[in-house]
Amino acid sequence: MSRVGDLGGRLYRGEVSFNFVGRQRLWYTISGLILLISVVALLTRGLNFSEEFKGGSSFQFPANSSTSQGAIAQVVNSAGGGQATVQHLTGRTSQWVVQTASLVPDVTTQVASAISSAFHIPVNQISVSFVGATWGGQITTKAIEALIAFLIVIVIYLTIAFDWKMAIAAFVALLHDIVITVGVYALVGFPVAPATVIGLLTILGYSLYDTVVVFDKVRENTAGLLTTTRSTYSEAANLALNQTLVRSINTSLTALLPVASILFIGGALLGTGTLNDLSLVLFVGMLSGTYSSIFIATPVLADLKEREPQYKELAIRVKRRAAGGRAAQRTAATVTTPGGAATAVTTATATPVRTDAGT
Repeated sequence: MSRVGDLGGRLYRGEVSFNFVGRQRLWYTISGLILLISVVALLTRGLNFSEEFKGGSSFQFPANSSTSQGAIAQVVNSAGGGQATVQHLTGRTSQWVVQTASLVPDVTTQVASAISSAFHIPVNQISVSFVGATWGGQITTKAIEALIAFLIVIVIYLTIAFDWKMAIAAFVALLHDIVITVGVYALVGFPVAPATVIGLLTILGYSLYDTVVVFDKVRENTAGLLTTTRSTYSEAANLALNQTLVRSINTSLTALLPVASILFIGGALLGTGTLNDLSLVLFVGMLSGTYSSIFIATPVLADLKEREPQYKELAIRVKRRAAGGRAAQRTAATVTTPGGAATAVTTATATPVRTDAGT
């Protein structure tokens, strides 16, 4: 058996255990710092919305040795196009993409003519497109509506399938993933395109799937827990998390590898585009989702459950049992003789002697 497989078996049997739930303050502190950075970046830098969201004019044309990003921006500005965003797309063909604010038809023609004459590019090789701000606003509105509907449906489903505290813990983990993913986009300046919204909804489903698997094991481990004193709710939840840990990591790595291939290898060959936008948000979101399903969702659930009176009483009974067991072990280990000396006690097992009558 491989080392990973052996570790998974030992984790499942409880022979090895990582105390994720018991160190929830550490995970909350780490997540709090990341969330703070994300919120500050979002408020100060904002999101870099693509042309589809904010509207504007776009000019795309082949790149040659006589063009440069600064020169293109200067030519567009001089022709009346204003401040422009210039991107270099690499792939099978090298292309320049220039995005400006919404331009009237006359100014659009002037900009295209200026690019053609400045860089010796035929006008018919300059692709001009226009996206209205109204359409971009509709995309934003529909995306927010879809996100709200998704969260509401998920909370209702988890409340019915599990209980409302598990629904709250999963909801907190989902919000955690949303804020961090959006914050990374604001901090780094990644462009937010329609494909980004699609990817965001996809990673929320992926993160929720991983969380539900852990919660299902938690429910199995805590069934009938109140009738025993073998462990507290937090200990049972931590055992469930360890039992599904290797599975969660393997699932995450299996999903991240093809996404990383699309993002890094495909992006280098094909350049930026819809595929790159989608793989980027999937990569960032899957990392955040894996983290939240392990370090956030289950610790939050355990905190909520430990507040219930029956689980508080269970924790007291488990503590008393553990203290009594340790005291009994100490008492059995040594005994004080009349002279005051401590003598170790050896327990002997008597072997019964069988007597057969009539032999």
